[in-house]
Amino acid sequence: MLRRPEYRKALVFCGLIGVPVSLIAFWFLVALQKLEQLLWTDWPRDLGWKQAPWWWGFPLLLVAGVAVGLIVTRLPGLGGHIPAAGLHSGGITRNSLPGVVLAALFSLPLGAVLGPEAPLMALGTGLALLFASFVRAPQTPASTALLGAAGAASAISALLGNPVVGAVLLMEVAGVGGPQLFAVMLPALLSSGIGALVFTGFGRWTGLQTGSLNIGLPKPPLLDAGDVLWALLMAPAIALLIHGAFVGGRFTAGFVASRTVRNTTLCALGAAGCIALYTIATGRSPSEVALSGQATLGRLASDPHAWSVGALIAVLVFKAIAYTLCLGSLRGGPVFPALFLGGATGALLAPLPGFGLVPAMAAGMAASVTAALRLPVSSVVLVVLLLGNVDTVPVVVLAAVVSFVLAELLPQGPRIPAFSESPAGRAPRRELSQPG
Repeated sequence: MLRRPEYRKALVFCGLIGVPVSLIAFWFLVALQKLEQLLWTDWPRDLGWKQAPWWWGFPLLLVAGVAVGLIVTRLPGLGGHIPAAGLHSGGITRNSLPGVVLAALFSLPLGAVLGPEAPLMALGTGLALLFASFVRAPQTPASTALLGAAGAASAISALLGNPVVGAVLLMEVAGVGGPQLFAVMLPALLSSGIGALVFTGFGRWTGLQTGSLNIGLPKPPLLDAGDVLWALLMAPAIALLIHGAFVGGRFTAGFVASRTVRNTTLCALGAAGCIALYTIATGRSPSEVALSGQATLGRLASDPHAWSVGALIAVLVFKAIAYTLCLGSLRGGPVFPALFLGGATGALLAPLPGFGLVPAMAAGMAASVTAALRLPVSSVVLVVLLLGNVDTVPVVVLAAVVSFVLAELLPQGPRIPAFSESPAGRAPRRELSQPG
């Protein structure tokens, strides 16, 4: 493969596009975090509240629902993939970029219970194809898939902070194997590595932050039989929770497909209702149910005793329902809310005899993200990176395997509704795709 001149040219080009793609991805993540901070922390404090009031999510998610509904029906690309279908690396063109970016900006900072990984992958794919068109690179199906995977890997490395995780994730998402594995993985790994280097440099030079995957768990003691046993018992329950959210998300997507703008808005307001009920019931911040849960997971891991049993149960119930509604209606990725739900379940069950906080949260996050993505290798690598240690790897692997097997054997629910692109102002034609 390396002896072929066209492949060597593609390898060099994939390395080069890693620079602009990672820079744009970095500033995109900075913009999302700054908007989230402004809308959920700064504005409430400027208006005299210690934290956002219980009704705060209603106006924000009303705007999100209307805006995303209009983007889906009127812009090419439908604002990106429906989150309930899981992560995808294909199906994005350079014409889809405006809709993907706008849908993410109107979903994520305004309170959607979704993460930035899916829009980021779509952004990287679209930018790679856009840059290829600028230099008039040959666009065959193989080269398009190769460039798209490299661009997505470069962009996702800005979020995950590790080129290996980005490359492994794209390997499983793309579903390649055999001789194609080397052909796709080498450019993706190169582009991802360059993207991570540029991202790290800019993070240090500017002083700006896009969020860190290190949630600050203390170093755990050695695993014992209780940790393994409870992890094996907890993993199926978490897999059922996350799988149920995705099945519900597919039903939600079918509901949204009939009258997109109206029903997207209703689902967004339903998520706002979950946020309000949690705040009223617990007196805690509404942002703990809203948003991706990445920052809240770090606070939970560093000080789990600040959460009562009732608060943990409430956040699991209301965030899971809001997650279900957002999976089928708004735009974003499924990873971070799933990680939070798994980590919160682990924190809730950690006081069980013989169970420790760190292995409980590790097993919970592994089970939840595996059930969400159906990518067991990527899920294990991601959770190990998140924890920052290798001492919990055995329970992480066991929980991921149990969760994957159970999620694959369970009924998958309805197919994901999709739409063919149509001119602005006309109702899109409904099609069906296989569930992700």
